[in-house]
Amino acid sequence: MPQSESQSTPIEFRDERKAGRLLAVEGEAVVGYIAYFVLAEAPHALVAVHTVVEPAHEGRGIAGGLVRTFYGIAAAEGVPVVPLCPYAASWADKHPDEAPEPAAEVVAAAKAQLAADSDLW
Repeated sequence: MPQSESQSTPIEFRDERKAGRLLAVEGEAVVGYIAYFVLAEAPHALVAVHTVVEPAHEGRGIAGGLVRTFYGIAAAEGVPVVPLCPYAASWADKHPDEAPEPAAEVVAAAKAQLAADSDLW
């Protein structure tokens, strides 16, 4: 089956830190995202709260690409990732070489910050 025009367009990942979104963009359309926040306390971990891929784009590896990119951004910044999103947590379990486990106190701080501010997701 030939690929459609939209499937041949590469996915670009854009970090919109102020909005708390890592976007997956194809052409000019957002086809998925990770909703996240930055932990207020040091070490200022990136906390993945929700991973979404638009239904018409599921099954193309976009969610995995988002999570891999998210971990790459955190590594470049020298901070841990706390994968509170079930998809991101599952991906991390399957890719321990790319997704170091955060310290328990960082996870606890991320959960506390999320519980205190439901606007974070």
